[in-house]
Amino acid sequence: MNYQTPALRRALAADYAIGLMSAPARRRFEQLLLDDAALRAELAQWQESLATLTEALPEHPVPDRVWHGITARIEPQVLHVPEKRPFWNWLRLTAAICSIAVLVFLGSLYNRDDARYRATLLTADAQPALKVEAHADYLQVEPLTLAAVDADRSLELWAIPADGKPVSLGVIPAGGKGKVELSEVQKTLIGKPIALAVSLEPKGGSPTGQPTGPVLYQGTLATL
Repeated sequence: MNYQTPALRRALAADYAIGLMSAPARRRFEQLLLDDAALRAELAQWQESLATLTEALPEHPVPDRVWHGITARIEPQVLHVPEKRPFWNWLRLTAAICSIAVLVFLGSLYNRDDARYRATLLTADAQPALKVEAHADYLQVEPLTLAAVDADRSLELWAIPADGKPVSLGVIPAGGKGKVELSEVQKTLIGKPIALAVSLEPKGGSPTGQPTGPVLYQGTLATL
């Protein structure tokens, strides 16, 4: 992978600064930082830009009436304790534990990260706008700082192969969050690092098969 590509360097620095990288990816990026002063400067710029988002809010004293309300809610109360039924209590406890175990297992399956490639698409002034994760047969997109889109317009995602002719990957869901299902041809395109772009199109996507509106966001789909 060519780490000297400006768009890729900006995207990697943005992912690191925002905290979107997995632990292995962060370690590899930190190795790159050791020998790349320009990349360190790129990261510092991102961190400085995002620093204002983490500034502490001014402290405000809590009114007495709030504390009184809290105290009133947590005063000890006399509860009626029913007669113990050891066998049925044990049975209910066992069932509850089994249910929790099943939920944890299913949750781990659902949350398993099988994304093969990732990209952070940037605005013209290098602000992170859209996160893209490429899975086996679909793209997962998530907005970061997407601009509002009129009701009669759609955002369309494009892959830019080496020959430079854009290939549509589909229309991004309204609001910028959701899945974009892929055809067999599209799966082949995103099976390797490739440039991505998002254009503003008529509702439902470009009528010509090529971008007709302005390109709003760009980035590079890559592994790290």
